[in-house]
Amino acid sequence: MHRAAHYASSMLHPRPFYYLENFCTALAWLRQRYEDLLNETEHAFIARFQELPRESAALLVRMIGRKGDLFRTSKLGYSEIGCPAAAAAALIEIGWVDHRPILTLAELGRLLRTSELQRAFNICGSICRARKSELLRHIGADPAPPRALADWWPGAPDVIYRLAVKPLCERLRGVFFGNFDQDWSQFVLADLGIFKYEKVPYDTATRAFHSRAHIDTFNALFLCRQQLEESDDIDGLLRMLPPSVADNEWLEDRRRKLQFRIGQCCERKGDFVRALDIYRECGYAGARLRVVRVLERLERITDALQLAARIREQPADEAEAQQVCRMWPRLQRKAGSTPQRSRAPHGWPTFKLVLPLAARPACLEQATGQALSQPEAPVHYVENGLLNSLFGLLCWEAIFAPIAGAFFHEFQAAPADLHAAAFHGRRAAQFAACLQQLDSDDYRHTIRRNFEQKAGIHSPFVFWGVMSQVLLSRALDCLPREHLKACFGRILANIRANASGLPDLVQFWPAQRRYRLIEVKGPGDRLADNQIRWLTFCVAHGIPASVCQVSW
Repeated sequence: MHRAAHYASSMLHPRPFYYLENFCTALAWLRQRYEDLLNETEHAFIARFQELPRESAALLVRMIGRKGDLFRTSKLGYSEIGCPAAAAAALIEIGWVDHRPILTLAELGRLLRTSELQRAFNICGSICRARKSELLRHIGADPAPPRALADWWPGAPDVIYRLAVKPLCERLRGVFFGNFDQDWSQFVLADLGIFKYEKVPYDTATRAFHSRAHIDTFNALFLCRQQLEESDDIDGLLRMLPPSVADNEWLEDRRRKLQFRIGQCCERKGDFVRALDIYRECGYAGARLRVVRVLERLERITDALQLAARIREQPADEAEAQQVCRMWPRLQRKAGSTPQRSRAPHGWPTFKLVLPLAARPACLEQATGQALSQPEAPVHYVENGLLNSLFGLLCWEAIFAPIAGAFFHEFQAAPADLHAAAFHGRRAAQFAACLQQLDSDDYRHTIRRNFEQKAGIHSPFVFWGVMSQVLLSRALDCLPREHLKACFGRILANIRANASGLPDLVQFWPAQRRYRLIEVKGPGDRLADNQIRWLTFCVAHGIPASVCQVSW
C-alpha cells in the first residue's frame, strides 16, 4: 500500500478491516464480470477465501498488499488481527502460506539485519564492521545450498512465511486493474473521497478480456516485463513473449510496446541485427525511426536513407516528421551527398521582457505572467492546462465511452487505450458528436455543465487545479470556436505527443474578446520539440502565439 494511502486510512478509517472489505469487493467484481473466464484454481481461491476466519483473511490481504512474498512474523503486527501466528494457522493448513520456506542466501540477506547475520553465522573480528553486502559476499565464499531458516540459523527468534498464492493474487490483480502498476490502495483513496473517478457503465460486450487466452496472454506479458526489468537475456525474453493477438486490439498494442522495449534492450547491448528484426516486426509507434537509426549504426546508409525518405514523404505524425528531418542531413553526408537543409519552422512573434529582479525567480513563468498582466489584459499561468481542460470537458462523454478494453474497474482516471493509435478511431462517432457542437454555441453549455457536474473527477485532460470559473469564462468569451476546433483536432490526432508542449501563459483582452498564448523562455532556455510543433501549428492556423524571452 502507498504510504500516503496507509496514513490516510489509519487516520480516517472507522473500519479496521476496510482493506479486507475492499479485497472482497474486488473478488466479487471479478467473479461477476469474468466468471466464465476464470480457471478452476482462481474460482477455488475465491470460494475458499470467503470461508477463512476473518483474522486469517485479513492477514492474507495484508501480505498480498506488501512487496515480495517473504515475511517475518515480527513484521506482521497489526492490532486488528492480533497474533500473526494464530491468524496464519488456517492459511498454513490449506497451503497458501509456507511456514518453513526454503531460502537462498540472497533471500536471507534481505530478511535479516546485519547484526542478525553476524549472530547467525558466528562472525567476529574485523569483518563485523563490514557492510551487509560485504558480509554476504564473505558468507557466500563457502557456497551453501538453499535451506529453511532453522537450518541457516537454529536460534532464530523469528519465523519466516512465504506467500504461496502470491502469483495467483498478482494475476487476479492484473485482471481487475488491467495493468500491474495500480495496487489495492486505490480502493482506500477512493473510499476516503481523496480520489474521485468517473463511473463508466459496462456489460459483457465492453469487458476487456473475451477469452481465457486473453487473460493468459496478459499475464504472460506481465511476467515478460518483469523479466525485462531484472535481466537482459534476450533469447529468454523472446521465448516468453506471447504471439500476436489478432482478436484483441488493446492487448496487441501492449504486446507491441513490450516488443519495442526488448528491441531497445538489444540496442543497449549492441546487438543491432536482432534489434533491427524486432523493430521491423513490432510496428509500435517510433519503431520506424529506430530502424533508420539501427541501419545507420550498421553502416547500411543507403537502406537508412531510403527508409528515411519514405518517412519524410508519409510521416506517421508531426513528431516523426520532425525527427526524421533532423536525421536527414546527417544521413546524406554519410551517403556522400550534399546535405539538403531542412525547412525551418514557420516564424512566430518574439518579444523581450526584463524583470526587475536580482536573481532568477522560483517560477519564471509565474513571474512573467505577473509582469505582463494588466487590469484590462489579465494573464493566467496555464501551460498545458487550459486547452486540454476545455477539450476534456467538451469531449467528456467520448473519452469515458464504454469501449471494450478501455475500462477495467471503477478506479480509472483514463481509458486504458488512451495513447493507442486506434484511440480516436474506436470512438470516432462519439468524438464527432462532441466536436460538432463547435459549429454552434452548444459547446459553451456542454463545457460549463461538465465543469460543474464533473468537478474533481479524475480525467486525463482536465486540470482541476488550473481551471477556475474566472479562467473558464474568459476562455469561452475570448477563444474563437475555430481555434478551439483546430487545437482539439490536433490533440486528438496524437494524444501522447500533442497533449503537452502548449505555451505557458494566456493573456486575455475581455473587452475586445481576443487573446494570445505566450511561451516563456529564460536565458539559455531552448524550445522543446513539442513546443516548436505547437508554435508552428499556431502560426499555420492563425492562432496568436508568441515567445517571450525573459531576462532579469
